[in-house]
Amino acid sequence: MTLRTTPALSALTVLSFLSAGCATKKHVREAIAPVQNQVNQTQSQVSDLQKQTAEHTQAIGDLDRQVATADEKAVDAGRRAAEAADAAAKANSAATEAGQRANAANSLAQQAQQGVAKLDQSLQNLDNYKLASTQQIYFGFNKSTLPKEQQAKLDDAIQKVAGMRNFIIEVEGYADRSGDKAYNQELSRKRADAVVHYLAVEHNIPLRSIRELGAGADFPNASTKHE
Repeated sequence: MTLRTTPALSALTVLSFLSAGCATKKHVREAIAPVQNQVNQTQSQVSDLQKQTAEHTQAIGDLDRQVATADEKAVDAGRRAAEAADAAAKANSAATEAGQRANAANSLAQQAQQGVAKLDQSLQNLDNYKLASTQQIYFGFNKSTLPKEQQAKLDDAIQKVAGMRNFIIEVEGYADRSGDKAYNQELSRKRADAVVHYLAVEHNIPLRSIRELGAGADFPNASTKHE
């Protein structure tokens, strides 16, 4: 009896053990199921986050490229603005210089107009001059050197205009008709030059107050006494 009972008890024990094992796995599966769901959800969320991160990374790369392009455009725009400012400064300087030149030219034009007006006035005033005196100066034959006695005659003549403010001295040189006409023309000019030189150097007569003409033998009534 005993020998037969023992296997039965062993089988019962085994059955009881197997029943307990099956209950534990089910409990574990039931306990793990929510956790597994959370893990799956977390993995899904991680996957979504990774996808979003990749999209954000792409967007950031695009934004970086846009920023780099904008920086290049800004640098180029700044360079062009600097070039435009430099060109404007040069143009302004050129305009200022042109304005100064125009003012200078206008000033010269006004001075020229004033000079012409004064000259016109002087020419008009020539008709208002009256002959104060006439002095004949004689030279040696075929000579243009001013003799001492003729210098004294000039000294006396200059005394008559010493107190005048506005005067003109007309110096006319002559020669006789003998000899070559061209030579006589040159001789008369040299004689007039000698008188003008004496007046300017010895008496400080301004050249602007002297009119000179070498007439040669073109004035037949000119006296050739002591020539």
